[in-house]
Amino acid sequence: MGLAVACRRVVHIYRIEGSDVVALSGVDLSINSGEMVALVGPSGSGKSTLISLLSGLMRPSAGRIVVGGYDIGKLSDAELNRLRGTEIGVVLQGSARNLLPYATLVRNVWLAQRRAAATKGIELAEPEQILDLVGLSAMARSKPPELTRGEQQRAALAVGIAAGPGLLLVDEPTSQLDTSGRDEVVAALKSVNAVRDTTVVVVTHDPEVGTQLGRVVTIRDGRVGAEGRDGQDFAVVAGDGTVQLPPETLGEFPPGTLFLVDHEEGVVRLHSDGD
Repeated sequence: MGLAVACRRVVHIYRIEGSDVVALSGVDLSINSGEMVALVGPSGSGKSTLISLLSGLMRPSAGRIVVGGYDIGKLSDAELNRLRGTEIGVVLQGSARNLLPYATLVRNVWLAQRRAAATKGIELAEPEQILDLVGLSAMARSKPPELTRGEQQRAALAVGIAAGPGLLLVDEPTSQLDTSGRDEVVAALKSVNAVRDTTVVVVTHDPEVGTQLGRVVTIRDGRVGAEGRDGQDFAVVAGDGTVQLPPETLGEFPPGTLFLVDHEEGVVRLHSDGD
């Protein structure tokens, strides 16, 4: 079963050369079990940082992250390692970072299952079944250098789901692929979600990937700025009550603009000071 995700007022600060850099500044986000979500936004907006926090590769500076009932910030390093080896799958950006080039795809998947195989109560699919799920059954005895880029990325997905995780976190899986390769990777993600009910969270710069996954969460300036669902874009009320206006409105209403707020019968209207 997929794992639900809840982020509440999540803040993350990097310490770089004696100064603090705020990567996330109060992220509120809920993802249901079995949901597919794309995280989009400009470079440096905090998307990859959020993925690293969800996986437990980093800990939040403030706020709370709960994945499937686990409070990520309260787990020990050993508990986080066990979680990543069994219940959270991570696919890093660049397929080569996820695969051993000298091992066959079957061997790569088997190696990714070792921690889960040693955990009592976990039943694992055969590596060949996992490769079939991402459309690579015919390449099971091949090694990564023998594959196309799209096939390598799908092989990285197979490694990410090898242990049967309830949450799959994927960073930029289509960044170096052509349209055909991109669509193959997205189809593989959908197959994993449909067959296993795995919750899937993908960081991407490609708006088409977001459209195909269904729910698009835009990260701007370190927080959730907007959401897209069923072709419509929505502003999001953050935990502190703030709402980010779409970037295109800032030309007419720059930072510091004063608004009167009129709320009546479920409708909120903003009146600028010049109106």
